[in-house]
Amino acid sequence: MAEPPVVNASPLIFLAGAGLLDFLRLIAETALMPASVADEIHRRGLTDVSAQALQNNTWIIRIEDPPIPRIIQAWDRGEGESAVIAWAHIHPGTEAINDDLAGRRCAAALGIPLRGTLGLILTAKRRGRILQARPVIERLRQTGMYLSDHVMNQALALVGE
Repeated sequence: MAEPPVVNASPLIFLAGAGLLDFLRLIAETALMPASVADEIHRRGLTDVSAQALQNNTWIIRIEDPPIPRIIQAWDRGEGESAVIAWAHIHPGTEAINDDLAGRRCAAALGIPLRGTLGLILTAKRRGRILQARPVIERLRQTGMYLSDHVMNQALALVGE
């Protein structure tokens, strides 16, 4: 299986809220979460579904934040997002799981393999883990994930829906 992906807060929050955190395991048996990402989620409070999910899923491994290279600092991303991008940059071949558009642009500019929450859902559909992607995407939208109808429909077309 592939190297563990490094995950930003929003995919963890959305997937945990929808009860789909295990979709990260479609990529690798474990996932990496920088300390600043964990701190961001824990600031939400232990009653939050995301914080509870992180406590209950030991396959999500907390790692120390790496030093942030100047090229990533120049993008002026948040602490957690910068740590995710920096980890993937320092460890070539590591996929970054990130939903933020500016963060995705930074990762793409650095040649970092990238996938978002929506990409995980499409992967689940392609691998037969789910029969239909639309209801899963709708569940994510109900938990707070913003996704325009246009983007959702484009993505669904990629998997024949």
